Amino acid sequence: MTVAVGVTGNATELFRANTAHSPSYFALRRAAGGLSPSGGGRDIVDFCIPCNPYFPSPAMYEKLQESMRDILTYYPSGTDVITNELCSLLGLNPQTVAMGNGSTELITWIDHLLVRESLAIPIPTFGRWTDQPMETGKRVDMFLLPEAAGFALDPAAFVAFVRARGSRTAVICNPNNPDGGFLPKHAVVALMDALSDLDLVVIDESFLDFSDAEAWPSVADEAVVRPNVVVLRSLGKNFGLHGIRFGYLVANPALAGKVRRMLPKWNLNSFAEAVVFMLKDHREEYAQSLRMVSRDRQEMTWQLAALPGLTVYPSQGNFVFVKLPDGVDGAVLRDRLLAEHGVLVRECGNKLGSSSRFMRLVVRPQADVQRLLTGLSTVLYGSTWYAAPAPAAAAPAPVQEQPAPPPQPAPQQLPQIQPAPPPQQLPQIQPAPPPQQLPQIQPAPPSQPLYEQPFAPPPAPPQPVYEVRREPQPQQQVQPQPQPQVQPRAEGPATDMYPALAAEVPPAFAAVPSGTPRPALYWQDAS
Repeated sequence: MTVAVGVTGNATELFRANTAHSPSYFALRRAAGGLSPSGGGRDIVDFCIPCNPYFPSPAMYEKLQESMRDILTYYPSGTDVITNELCSLLGLNPQTVAMGNGSTELITWIDHLLVRESLAIPIPTFGRWTDQPMETGKRVDMFLLPEAAGFALDPAAFVAFVRARGSRTAVICNPNNPDGGFLPKHAVVALMDALSDLDLVVIDESFLDFSDAEAWPSVADEAVVRPNVVVLRSLGKNFGLHGIRFGYLVANPALAGKVRRMLPKWNLNSFAEAVVFMLKDHREEYAQSLRMVSRDRQEMTWQLAALPGLTVYPSQGNFVFVKLPDGVDGAVLRDRLLAEHGVLVRECGNKLGSSSRFMRLVVRPQADVQRLLTGLSTVLYGSTWYAAPAPAAAAPAPVQEQPAPPPQPAPQQLPQIQPAPPPQQLPQIQPAPPPQQLPQIQPAPPSQPLYEQPFAPPPAPPQPVYEVRREPQPQQQVQPQPQPQVQPRAEGPATDMYPALAAEVPPAFAAVPSGTPRPALYWQDAS
């Protein structure tokens, strides 16, 4: 996203006015006085919206531009036509798929149709999974991901938490947003089996295409054969087309059909239809874009980790989660990066389970990353130092030029160095960049750098976030409860969703008496 930097004061006010999400591209552009990206002012580089920067291809954009008049003039085909085309590309049965106007629409229908009294979810995570059920009066049980473990999700601890709280729906995002935490496929399958007696288990795979940890980590094929599992997938994030608003869910035909029947006839627009029908001719470009994002993520992670005081967490998404140095307020840093450097970042102080000490930075090409690094090092440390992106590539060039000149020009350089100002340059060249950084950072105006400056501590997150996490600590008293609670369901009313035999299978992560047989598909039993 590029927006001309204009009235930055108005732009930064938008962040304080919107407490749930970052302001949109259009809102920022209006705040900048409606200036075009090419007219007066500096363009904004977007590290906020998690979008694929390499897709669609230029050829796809040209084709969309050629068809613009028709796309805007005519009604799209019915959703079933677009869904059938997408399923033919993905190898899915259309009866197991429901397409929506973005994943947020599907989250809304999942909440209305499938979630009953309570929902459990690890936090921090995508805000709609906590906000949507609370808006409809559901109880949201929030499982706080431990910062000390790098925000990694422990499936066993989460299952114990669900049991202790008595949650009827469980949701996990894989990879998780905003930290990029990832669970391998076998762990997700075991989690689904451990919670097979719940009303619903949702696996949000909106960012899974950006993962390179496994060849095919999706559990969509596992969801269609289970009575209570829904897998959510995004298209806008993967294809770099947030504005089109399209996504889909995969579930067994009964669950998918229940959602599909409630969707409006034309809930997908003509842009979505045009893109879906173009995909079969651009598969290789899409695969290449994912490889480039993976490469950029590795380079960007390494470069950010080199900044003093910055903590970078491992990610399998197209974004990187970082913790700022002690004493730095993320909101202040965000506003200064935007006003002084034209860099838009996602400060995570409004995410449950997070604080203003954390930022989510979208993976972008190196030219944009250099601008981010320059802005961060300038605002944080009062210096333009940052980790160079390719030290190995820069080293060979001078090494090849130095061996030839030494024998002859050496005597000629000495008389040139002594009379001129070079004597001042020699001590600066020999120590290399690190020694220059320290004297530059300390003497710099102490009021400008954010690092090590006194700041008021960020406001504490809402109490329920931390109260809920501590509540399930005495797990030993709760572990034996699942079996006696579930057995009576065998004689319950006909509206019970699951057979009694399925409920008698002990959860994969629950304590069971020694010698009790368990199905071999639980991953911790596999050799």
